[in-house]
Amino acid sequence: MSVEFLTVAMFVTLLLIIPLGHPLAYSLAGVATLFGLIDNGFNLTALFIQFANLAWGLMNNYTLVAIPLFIFMANLLDCSKVSDELFEALYVVLGSLKGGLGLAVIGVCTVFAATTGIIGASVVGMTLLAAPAMIQRGYQKELTAGLICSAGSLGILIPPSIMMVVFAGLAGMKETTVGNLFAGAMLPGVVLSLFFMLYTWLRCTINPALGPPISKAEAAKYSTGRKWAMTMKSLLPPSALIFAVMGTILLGVATATEAAAMGALGALILALVKGKLTLTVIRTACVATYKTTAMVMLLFIGGLYFSAVFLGMGGGDVVSELLVGSGLNRWVVYFIMMFIVFILGMFIDWAAILLITVPIFLPIALELDFDPLWFAIVLCINLQASFLTPPFGYALFYFAGVAPPGYTMMHIYKGIIPFVILQIVGLIIMTLFPATILWLPSVFFGH
Repeated sequence: MSVEFLTVAMFVTLLLIIPLGHPLAYSLAGVATLFGLIDNGFNLTALFIQFANLAWGLMNNYTLVAIPLFIFMANLLDCSKVSDELFEALYVVLGSLKGGLGLAVIGVCTVFAATTGIIGASVVGMTLLAAPAMIQRGYQKELTAGLICSAGSLGILIPPSIMMVVFAGLAGMKETTVGNLFAGAMLPGVVLSLFFMLYTWLRCTINPALGPPISKAEAAKYSTGRKWAMTMKSLLPPSALIFAVMGTILLGVATATEAAAMGALGALILALVKGKLTLTVIRTACVATYKTTAMVMLLFIGGLYFSAVFLGMGGGDVVSELLVGSGLNRWVVYFIMMFIVFILGMFIDWAAILLITVPIFLPIALELDFDPLWFAIVLCINLQASFLTPPFGYALFYFAGVAPPGYTMMHIYKGIIPFVILQIVGLIIMTLFPATILWLPSVFFGH
């Protein structure tokens, strides 16, 4: 069989298997095994050796030790309820503005994203905490769902981000180290957060019925001094944790793995100070960390195996020749790659998309003379949208699972559309102005 036929058949087979509901890691590995055997003449021993070497090499990757540490930190923070106190403070400070509760939610999610990076915890936590209060005060259901889902998904982009750690492990380039990726993603994450805030404020200013402010009587219960005290008290713990993780990386004091260990220790201390550090909490956090880490690593093994077989049979060369050898303008090729990632994000988990596309698209980007760090971040910004895009956006189902009574999936789908458009606008801005990504890495690491 020709390489071109095997390339198309491999992807079509994967796309046909995924909707059947099998675990994605097993689907990737199963398809890779089938086409690997076809390609090497059904030499099962050689294929098994290739698989074993990939798995062993992955488990020896020191950078990936940061994954369970960041997950453990996130689970401990979820138990310590740091976000609850911060929301209460911002609720008081911003509640008197039109759309103020929505702004408070986005602010809390942004700070929480910089301490955890776990989307499920952010979206579920904010839905349980903020959605009932917003609906009770007259906020539109669609707007409430849209801003909670979109702001909650910032955790996959704003460092410390597991997605960046996975990307660094896949790329294996000095330009795309975890430190460079973390620095490059900080400003885009903040810009997207500000976009969400600006849209919420403008829309509620134009039509106050969508997000009315809290009553004057409720706002008058708190003096200016008390508002400041509540805000500073609630911001201090997560700020200290952010510095312990990001500060040490950006200042060159610690590697990403060492910073992740410091973050996990900081989360333990924070839970202890707040009186939440019990054996039950530690056991729950450990079990959740084991499960999530096992899922990520299985996906990693399956995805790497799929990519290795695909590239080994020449599929990468076929795709590269199709895009680069076609004579198309490099920006047209860039648009095609981003469009493919965006469409895949509607149906497939972000980790699988990274594992499939990075080994194929990153060499193409280098051949087209795109900066690898810039390309990595715009790809990750694109993947953040995968949590929001119907029909299978994870953030949408996290919200739906704990939403207040009366919500339907149509409320959520309608509410998320403006925020997906804002994601696309943000992606265009990062494309047109690469300095938004490359400036901070140049300041801290001389990229």
